[in-house]
Amino acid sequence: MKLKRKGFLGGFNRFRLILTLGLLVVLPAAALIYVNYRQLRDLERDKVLEAAIHRDFQERLALTEKRMNKKVFLMAEEIREVFPSPDMEQTERVKKLEEILKKTPWVSHVMLFDDKNLMMQLQPKYLHDTQLHQEYQRMAEGFRRYFGIDGKILIQSLHKKTRPFTFYGNFTKRAGGDVSYLSTVLFTIPGLPKDRMSVGGFTFDPGYIKKTFFPEMLEEAVKQKSDDDGGNKLALLIYPIDGEGGMEMKPFVASTGWREGKPEVSRKIDDVFRGMAMGIKFQGTSVAELGKTWVHRSLLILGCLSLLIVGGLVLTRHIVNKEMALARLKSDFVSNVSHELRTPLALIRLYAETLELGRITTSDKKQQYYRIIRKESERLSALINNILDFSRIEAGRKEYEFRETDIAELISNTLDSYRYQIEQQGFAFEESIDPDLPAVYVDREAIARALVNLMNNALKYSSDQKFLGVKLYRDNGAVKLEVADRGIGIARRDQAKIFEKFYRAGDPLVHNTKGSGLGLSLVRHISQAHGGDISVESTPGKGSKFILSIPLAPANQQANL
Repeated sequence: MKLKRKGFLGGFNRFRLILTLGLLVVLPAAALIYVNYRQLRDLERDKVLEAAIHRDFQERLALTEKRMNKKVFLMAEEIREVFPSPDMEQTERVKKLEEILKKTPWVSHVMLFDDKNLMMQLQPKYLHDTQLHQEYQRMAEGFRRYFGIDGKILIQSLHKKTRPFTFYGNFTKRAGGDVSYLSTVLFTIPGLPKDRMSVGGFTFDPGYIKKTFFPEMLEEAVKQKSDDDGGNKLALLIYPIDGEGGMEMKPFVASTGWREGKPEVSRKIDDVFRGMAMGIKFQGTSVAELGKTWVHRSLLILGCLSLLIVGGLVLTRHIVNKEMALARLKSDFVSNVSHELRTPLALIRLYAETLELGRITTSDKKQQYYRIIRKESERLSALINNILDFSRIEAGRKEYEFRETDIAELISNTLDSYRYQIEQQGFAFEESIDPDLPAVYVDREAIARALVNLMNNALKYSSDQKFLGVKLYRDNGAVKLEVADRGIGIARRDQAKIFEKFYRAGDPLVHNTKGSGLGLSLVRHISQAHGGDISVESTPGKGSKFILSIPLAPANQQANL
């Protein structure tokens, strides 16, 4: 009767476990399918995918403009550093300007304005080009009038800039109707007083801008995207802004694969090449077409996921049976171990009590009993040691790889890889790293993980004031890493417990935020493994500051940790 009841209970428990696992699989999977299906419909309706791609396009255009600006500034700085002073003799100034033109064939002319005098030196190859010569003469007259009226304002504005350059751009038509772009750079001359009415400048060769500079920058942007993530190739375009110069605006320069059509996203170039704009799109397709393809592919994936879930349900019974078998094996293991422990203990107790009561009178018999007690004790010790060894294997032993490390570089690199996420969540970020820190012996991966765990806590538990500060410095024979935030803070009663496994503070925001409660425990384990410690300073409602300390121990001492 007992056997039948046991079999019935076993079958009922198995059914209940199968039902539970089935619900745990079916309900979340069904919810996932439904939510994803609704999201796909929303993507198709609200064009969220298109918006995401457009944001990526905007970022790539901004990056391309930044690269163009950087290159132009380097070229301008190269000329400014060797530009002649207006205090030189005229023949010396002319010689200097000729040397600049010789070394920079991408410059059409250079000019030097001092007080009311304007000196302009034309690239030798353009001296006999009547049209260009007349064009530059008109430019010279225009700049002479401009310097005479607004020269002081220009000088003041240039000295206020981080880089003392300003740019002027305008369009002109060449013979045959071709549109050329004239980009002129003006700058202060090094070594002169700030109130001195002297300005240097040069104009980029229009042919170089159109045939070399712009094409190279566009092709570099296209190649960069392919190297980054592959996928659909990009095509970029540079074109004059409508209405600039009163001319009919047509594409000025285009990368490989542009062909025809309008750009998906455009961006006005504000600084170096004013009057120009950049456009971007995919080669051979559009964002709308990509969106439809992505939706169809996602629906197919969801269909496959549904089939996999059904297959998973079929396998659930098999998996549950295996788990039940494993559970029985564990139960048998515990039963066997208990029996193995009781047997030697019972024998040791029996023979010890017999000896204690004095029932054994012969010396040989006593020695026999002593030997039995000793053997059973050794058997018990061996069994316990085996169990402890098994426990150590199950628990695992974390091993740290200590090596000499530039701690400032390690922290800086970790912050750089995490910076995009911090900015994406709208956090104000302050970084202070002492560049003169000595090398320390640490496990690079462990220290990086500790920093990431501390930053993750700051990001998760900051609601109103989104601030994150990271500071690395030397203090009293130790390197200290501080991570500060202005989040919800930690109550004093919780500060001593937050480093324990699985402990989570009682604040509602903490419980509403997903987390395992292991992050700070891991940080403490890492700090102790390095011979340091972790502490916290916090005020509820005002934020927290965690301080990870790593001692500057001698190399041989660290290596033996």
